[in-house]
Amino acid sequence: MSAGPAALCSPEELRTLFLFEKLTDDQLAWLCRQGHVEQAEPGPLYAEGQVAQKLYVLLEGTLVMSRRVGADDIETGRTSSVGVYAGAFMAYLGDRVPQVYNNSVRVTEPSRFFVLEADKFAQLMNDWFPMAVHLLEGLIFGNKNAQEAIGQRERLLALGSLSAGLTHELNNPASAAVRATAALRERVAGMRRKLGMIAGSPHPPMALAALVGLQEQAAERVAKAPSLSPMEASDREDALTDWLDEHGITRGWELAPMFVQAGLDTAWLDQVAATMAEGAAESCEVDGTAAAPGGAAAPGDGLDGALRWLGYTVETELLMNEIADSVTRISVLVDASKQYSQLDRAPYQVVDVHDLLDSTLTMLAAKIGDGVTVVKDYEPGLPRIPAYPSELNQVWTNLIDNAVAAMGGHGTLTVRTAMDDDRLLVEFADTGPGIPSGIQARIFEPFFTTKPVGQGTGLGLDISWRIVVNRHHGDLRAESVPGDTRFQVRLPLTGPQDDR
Repeated sequence: MSAGPAALCSPEELRTLFLFEKLTDDQLAWLCRQGHVEQAEPGPLYAEGQVAQKLYVLLEGTLVMSRRVGADDIETGRTSSVGVYAGAFMAYLGDRVPQVYNNSVRVTEPSRFFVLEADKFAQLMNDWFPMAVHLLEGLIFGNKNAQEAIGQRERLLALGSLSAGLTHELNNPASAAVRATAALRERVAGMRRKLGMIAGSPHPPMALAALVGLQEQAAERVAKAPSLSPMEASDREDALTDWLDEHGITRGWELAPMFVQAGLDTAWLDQVAATMAEGAAESCEVDGTAAAPGGAAAPGDGLDGALRWLGYTVETELLMNEIADSVTRISVLVDASKQYSQLDRAPYQVVDVHDLLDSTLTMLAAKIGDGVTVVKDYEPGLPRIPAYPSELNQVWTNLIDNAVAAMGGHGTLTVRTAMDDDRLLVEFADTGPGIPSGIQARIFEPFFTTKPVGQGTGLGLDISWRIVVNRHHGDLRAESVPGDTRFQVRLPLTGPQDDR
């Protein structure tokens, strides 16, 4: 601060200030003896984070207050009101709170201040207003403890909700894998029996080898089966059912859906029939009997058994695919939970924001529900950033949960990432009714909530703001109109070393 020489302190002038208007003459005289008046030229008065050494009370001029957010100073207030104070106004709490300036102050024109050293202000408060000090202590620390307790409870409730959702998500693929395994055991047993029947039939080795070749083809087709629309699948089932009926296959309608799912068609069935017919012809040549007219496989001559054996093969492959998909789903969920919780990672690390977002969306899938369409609009090639990933995941959770609640479980949630100048932007947009303009300025206040009693603590956005702004030196803001509410998180690409 560029300050002029100390000026004369006037008890009469101090009495005009709202801070001191109720003091006695002796108390005002003490203030003038212990403090002094300073003239400040335009420029900084003190900087955020410096040791808080003085209390400043404005007598004349204009001061501007700001907070540091990343690399920027964000103005939080500007006033010319005589009597406003700034600086070491928490000195009376001693070392129970960090005695540093919690903002920066500068003056924009020549200004006068009454200045009192921090230790003198602490003495004044404790000697003159001991009851007030105790009340303020109780209020400040009680509010802090309440915020911590409720914040911890909110985190536990969120964890409980996530755990319930994760349990549900894990149960589905696990149950599917158990069912598929039981069915697979039955199909393998049936395939063994059918194979024994085929092996005992009078088919020459070449025909059996061809049938095994068809089995391999069927397995390969299952792996490459196309994805069909319900209409396409229905048409193919009808065609296969007609073919099976024409060839005398009993209960062909049971085989048709499975063959369609495996990507098999009538051309493949023709190939099976031809193979069995050739086998029957060769068998007749060996034992001297006549083949069916035209060399075709007659009903009951082994085509039915061969198709059912191949059906077992197809169903076995489908069941193994189902088991593999279920186990993969479980693995993905476990990986997502590890990524979300970061239990096996360092608290501070360089991370890919997309990985964090994906893990959070996976963990919240059950809570988001089927009524909400999630759109991922990720900009490719974004740089990795230094961060506390588990804390950012908590921010994503809070913002997604609020969006889903605002939409009533039905709408579109768009998660977008992009570069915004020298910062990384993460945006959550929902199609809910929007935030009323009258309360938009209050949404980041602690304990402020629009949710019904018992459904919200009002700390979700406050905690998110603290994590983004205080912890990561980023920025969190909201833009809202009916049908389009956007919460935007901007994070710096580099982090201070002392935060590690």
